[in-house]
Amino acid sequence: MRCSSVGPSALAEDHPRPGRRLGPDAGDEFRPHDADRDHRRPYGAGSSAACRLARRTVDLPEALAVDETSFQKRHEYVTIVHDPRGLKKRVLHVADGRGKESLKGFLSGLSAEQRGRVKVVAMDMHEPYIRAVAEALPDGENKVAFDKFHVAMHLGDAVNKVRREEHAVLQTVGDQRLKGTRFLWLYNPERSMTDKKWRSFESLRSSTLKTARAWSIKEAAMEVWDHAPRDALESQWMKWYGWAIRSQLEPVKAVARMVKRHLGGIVLAAKASITNASAEGLNSVVQMLKHVAHGYRNRERFRNAIYFHLGGLDLYPRAIEA
Repeated sequence: MRCSSVGPSALAEDHPRPGRRLGPDAGDEFRPHDADRDHRRPYGAGSSAACRLARRTVDLPEALAVDETSFQKRHEYVTIVHDPRGLKKRVLHVADGRGKESLKGFLSGLSAEQRGRVKVVAMDMHEPYIRAVAEALPDGENKVAFDKFHVAMHLGDAVNKVRREEHAVLQTVGDQRLKGTRFLWLYNPERSMTDKKWRSFESLRSSTLKTARAWSIKEAAMEVWDHAPRDALESQWMKWYGWAIRSQLEPVKAVARMVKRHLGGIVLAAKASITNASAEGLNSVVQMLKHVAHGYRNRERFRNAIYFHLGGLDLYPRAIEA
């Protein structure tokens, strides 16, 4: 691509204008849905989205976070890599799909110095991403950190499965104690429960119900994550694993096995104080852009919109040389 040779002839056929006004002062007049229309007016010399992407520089931080977001229905996704510790949570890379190559291609394209600079990569437990980091980064298998909220989600699902199974059994004998209690078992006691709600929950959580036992195991896992000494995390998690695996609650045992398989990444996330929570925020913005644009026809335009809004891509037109 010869970006410097592009003149004032229309470039919009391949790289349409992303809005009426561009740049830092575009404000409310920027319309993401305009990115998917075929405008015929020129950008000016060397200002197409493809050329700007080619000139875009990425300062690689020591910590990365990776997640996927939907492009269209039918399970079509893109992979997004961003800086989880930066003030603006800048998007560093967007790739098609959510397979191993979607992430490995980005990491392998970095210099050896850049790859060595990366100390931790936060993600959920998506196996293709785990393999990508292990293969592309030096000592990569020890740099994968698993998001706390992903583990909490699996534990919450396990508690809910136990509740549903137990409620079905109790109903047969006319016991309605678990009716309408789904969300009580999922609340964070320290942040989401009022004193009144906690007192009303007392009789349930202190009962001999299987659901109460599953809830106690879930809360114990969060206590280990948040309050266990950093130098004793692995031993504390293994104590928790011993309790969970002997619980005779199959949904809980399944999560316990998952935790044991990925224990190194769970411990690293706690020690490095890193989560993938910022990825959820970015995903919300990306889905909002897609909604406002009424969808994008192809992935290139979708990527350009993400880079423009969240990745520092400068699309302000350059002056046309005389």
